[in-house]
Amino acid sequence: MAVRAVRGATQVDADDRDQILAATTELVSEVMSRNGLTTDDVISVLFTATPDLVSEFPALAARKLGFHEVPLLCASEIAVPHALPRVIRLMAHIETARPRAEIQHVYLRGATALRLDIAQ
Repeated sequence: MAVRAVRGATQVDADDRDQILAATTELVSEVMSRNGLTTDDVISVLFTATPDLVSEFPALAARKLGFHEVPLLCASEIAVPHALPRVIRLMAHIETARPRAEIQHVYLRGATALRLDIAQ
């Protein structure tokens, strides 16, 4: 098994608790599904949110999905003036037999514009 990192991002329409939780749930679920993962495969997950999102911690959505024993951390993105607004990002560290080239990074909603080169 190798340790790999999986990236992902999504965008919400507003700084709204329910939207943050729903979008994060969708993002985490897609990362897990597309990479054939269970929570036992996940070492840790770092979530970030742009400074305009403060209504809820994205990690709460992962906890509600069963990430009870996985270390989770939330942080704020730096406030770059031309950055895409209302974005939640994640970087999950996983154990997998997949080669790096087969890792599926997940960019949803408006966040697909962030990484057109790898967005699925």
